[in-house]
Amino acid sequence: MSRFDRLAYTAPVRGVQQQMGSATAADRRLRDPAEQPEPLTGSEADFIRGLDGFLFASVGETGWPYIQFRGGPPGFVHVLDAFTLGYLDVRGNRQYITTGNLRGDDRVALFFIDHARQTRLKLFGRASAVLPGEDPVLAERLDSPRTEGTVEQLVTIRVEATAWNCPNHITPRFSDRELADALAPVRDRLARLEQENAALRAELAARA
Repeated sequence: MSRFDRLAYTAPVRGVQQQMGSATAADRRLRDPAEQPEPLTGSEADFIRGLDGFLFASVGETGWPYIQFRGGPPGFVHVLDAFTLGYLDVRGNRQYITTGNLRGDDRVALFFIDHARQTRLKLFGRASAVLPGEDPVLAERLDSPRTEGTVEQLVTIRVEATAWNCPNHITPRFSDRELADALAPVRDRLARLEQENAALRAELAARA
C-alpha cells in the first residue's frame, strides 16, 4: 500500500477505476491506512540527485494547476533528509506564479524523469520558500551544486509520498553530457585511427 495512492485515489478517481475495471487492483493498494508521510528511500534520493531538472506543479486560488520546469546541474535538488528536498531558486521571468501559489496552498506535485533510462518518479509534498537572508545556514547548504543565476529564495519541499511510474512510452533522449560520456571512447579510437592513417599516408608518399 502506498500513501501516494491514498492521496491520489479520490472519490471521483475511484469511480473511474470502478468504471474501467481497475478497482480491484486499486483496492489492494488501499488495504492498509497510510496517514503519515513516507520517507524517501535510498533509490529515490539517488535518482533525484542524479537529475538535471524536474517539473513542479502548484495550484492557484482559481483552482487551476500551474506547472513549471526547474533545471540545473545534477544534484541541484538537495536531499536534506529522508523527508525534505531543497534547492536555490534563481531569477527567471519574474512572474512568480509558483511562489504566489505556494502562499495560498503549499501542496505541490513534483515529477522527475530520466529519459535516457526511461524512469520516472512522482512526488507529493508541501513546499515553502524563504529569502536567503532568513536562513543563511540553509542557503550555504544548498549553494553547491546549484543553478546559475541570481538567487531569490530558498525552496524546500516536505515529502508526503512518492511513487515510481511505469517506463511505457518514455522516448529515450540523451543530454550533451550523457552523449559526451558515451561517445568519449569512440572519439578516442577515431582520433587514434586518424593518426595511424596519416602516418601510413606519409609513409606511402615517402616511398613513392
